[in-house]
Amino acid sequence: MKVLNASVEIDAPAATVWKVLADASRYPEWNPFVQKLEGDLREGGRVAVTIRAPGRKPVTFKARVHRLDPGRELRWRGRWFLPGIFDGEHALTVEPLPEGRARFRSHEVVTGLLLPFLGTAMRQSQDGFEQLCAAVKERAESLAAAESTS
Repeated sequence: MKVLNASVEIDAPAATVWKVLADASRYPEWNPFVQKLEGDLREGGRVAVTIRAPGRKPVTFKARVHRLDPGRELRWRGRWFLPGIFDGEHALTVEPLPEGRARFRSHEVVTGLLLPFLGTAMRQSQDGFEQLCAAVKERAESLAAAESTS
């Protein structure tokens, strides 16, 4: 088992951070890691997720939405070919913090027979998680600033 995890505190309300995450159609504009998220975004729904870790080519996989708690969490489970080869459960969570701030977290637990052979890919994916956090922060803070001036 390998755990990938990154988080960031954001100077924007949790609702604004969630608005950024929920607008999956705009991911190609700003999201360096999860470049595309398409499909049935409801619990039990099937989605296609395209990720691009730094230094790697984009990879698209099918996943099932395991949990959707609007405003708080989106969690999906995906696998490569058959169960047990390379399986992952990914979660995007938003936590409200005091003073109108929020914490965003990208977390994944990866298991499977291929895991021992994917050290470099896992390190690059961790870098992708860090890039994702920075991009969510930038996007949410920009949106919050624009909303406060209008």
